[in-house]
Amino acid sequence: MESLPLQVKVVQSQPQAVVKEGQWSTGLFDCTEDMGDCCFATCCLPIFACKTAGAAGVCVCLPVLDCVGCLTPGSLAMRAAVRERYGIQGSLCSDCVYGCCCYPFSWCQISREIKRRAAAMANSSSSSASSSSQTSSSARYKPLLSLSEAHLI
Repeated sequence: MESLPLQVKVVQSQPQAVVKEGQWSTGLFDCTEDMGDCCFATCCLPIFACKTAGAAGVCVCLPVLDCVGCLTPGSLAMRAAVRERYGIQGSLCSDCVYGCCCYPFSWCQISREIKRRAAAMANSSSSSASSSSQTSSSARYKPLLSLSEAHLI
């Protein structure tokens, strides 16, 4: 009996979702894209929102402002900041609607966006770092807000 040759194909990197410029990487209701965050937000949304704000580089107490009135200033500020940071098209009006009418979904979308963009930046920076050793950490991460310039009052 003759044996067949065995061919082994090694996958060097896992396929990543393509992040399109000018758009959110996931839809507002795509919670199944990250079930861990979906479950966390479902069980304890206030802590999830604070964790997401911290991951974005802003004050973790920002979501507490959402308890103040009928508008959700924390969610509105986060959506606007993430849109600005990543060049996502949209308006303050749409941010307000999503923050008021789809509050938990909005926070989940913000969290997914931060994770995906950070992963895309890490992949691109590791590729460029292998070709050029002069990549600085400041070029890979751009904070949403400079805390030295932030004033609450």
